[in-house]
Amino acid sequence: MPSTRKRPAHTRQVFFTAQVLLWAILLSEVLLSLAAAPEKHLSVFSVAANYSLPLVQRDRRDYVGLLEVLEPLGKVTARTEGSRWRLRYNNNVEGDFQAGKLRARIQGRDADLGGKFLIENGRGLVPLTSLSSLLPRFLGGPVSLREETGRLFIGSVATHFTAALSGEKLVFNFTAPVNPSIANGAGMLRMTFSRDPIVAPASPNLTFGSKTFPSANYSEGNGAAIVTVNTSTAVMASFSNNSRTITISPAPAASQIAAANPEPPAGGPQTSSPPPPSSSSSPTAAPPPAVSPTPAPSPRRYFAVIDASHGGDDHGETLSTTLLEKDITVVLARGLRQELESRGISTLVLRDSDANLSLDQRATYANADHAAIYIALHAASSGRGVRVYTALLPYADDDRGPFRSWDTAQHAWLPLSQSTAAAVEAELQKRQVPVRSLAAPLRPLNNVSGAAIAIEMAPQSSDVSQLTAPDYQQLIVSAVAAAIAANRDQLGAAP
Repeated sequence: MPSTRKRPAHTRQVFFTAQVLLWAILLSEVLLSLAAAPEKHLSVFSVAANYSLPLVQRDRRDYVGLLEVLEPLGKVTARTEGSRWRLRYNNNVEGDFQAGKLRARIQGRDADLGGKFLIENGRGLVPLTSLSSLLPRFLGGPVSLREETGRLFIGSVATHFTAALSGEKLVFNFTAPVNPSIANGAGMLRMTFSRDPIVAPASPNLTFGSKTFPSANYSEGNGAAIVTVNTSTAVMASFSNNSRTITISPAPAASQIAAANPEPPAGGPQTSSPPPPSSSSSPTAAPPPAVSPTPAPSPRRYFAVIDASHGGDDHGETLSTTLLEKDITVVLARGLRQELESRGISTLVLRDSDANLSLDQRATYANADHAAIYIALHAASSGRGVRVYTALLPYADDDRGPFRSWDTAQHAWLPLSQSTAAAVEAELQKRQVPVRSLAAPLRPLNNVSGAAIAIEMAPQSSDVSQLTAPDYQQLIVSAVAAAIAANRDQLGAAP
């Protein structure tokens, strides 16, 4: 009988430990790859609604819930009967699906699904590719599916655009209002259209023969259209023509300085805006050497800086299931800019898109431009009417020479901010709008070296949808603009 030899105990232990480590490494790699993979989406664009739905992977195919696709477009009901799933759309179109089958019956006629129909927790899942043939039968109109990039167009809803140079600026004109998120990076500006049915121009690669704007390109992916503008300098985007035009222009010199230094220095940022004139005299200094440089053109200075609060990843308050504070504030900012400029007051909107801006960046931009007044805009679902805020400053005595402590930069201008807030309150009261004036530690008001107020708009009743009513928005912004215009001389005379 042959003899059997057993591994020593310590050898078996080492072998077992190595196996465990190998499996742990493999498992961690799988988990990391799953965590890194972004969730895929289908963006649906239609006359009735624009919306986004998650896609799921089954049998190495992209699947989507059919009920969820149709729900925003009309009245739809569904029920499960064993392995059968029945759907009715607008009370007159019926679909009959069966789990595991490659075909369905729509109004008594066969429809090829291109993959198995699935039922999961009562949800009917169809292959993404089947929407091209299924939806026209339910909707009775044309459907265009871009399967590779997750974009579905129902009817004639596509938004087209052109791009052309206009002097030192690059101007994009769209056939419908748009609201992209905008990101600035080294040598580029990217506009991502997640909620707009933008389609490709005649050529996805555009050239302009400009040193500032050499080229741009169009791409699509995961439900979004992306326009990337290649640049040779810092640029900024502005909206006009009811959000149908986006103009990209070189950033003003002050903004370029702020963009190069977006974060304040360690140990407490400082602002170098000069303090108000002091009665004490300064020591006599030696005169500077005489020079005769060619004067550089001065960047445009704005009287008012409007800040649409929140934006990008910062949604602000969730006002309702479909309404975010960041979306209301940017609409208010555009309206207030129009009201101020119609009164001859030059105005800069810091955030005119769905962009990320830190609180320190907002104050830095306002201070760099030496604006006469900074106005932050907020929206709320609680309370009634409007709240007007001025800064509530912490105690500090660390100002040194021409520099001001970042946390108390507002100190010298606080009386002017309070008188401006009182003027806004009085103007709103004239128009029968409930209003309160408050002091609060609401950043970045205390970091601004100039008159600074914040306006928070709430509905006049319990109906949050009033925040989106154009007449109510116009009532508020026109009152604020009228108050600022009435105090223009006082604001402009401030140091």
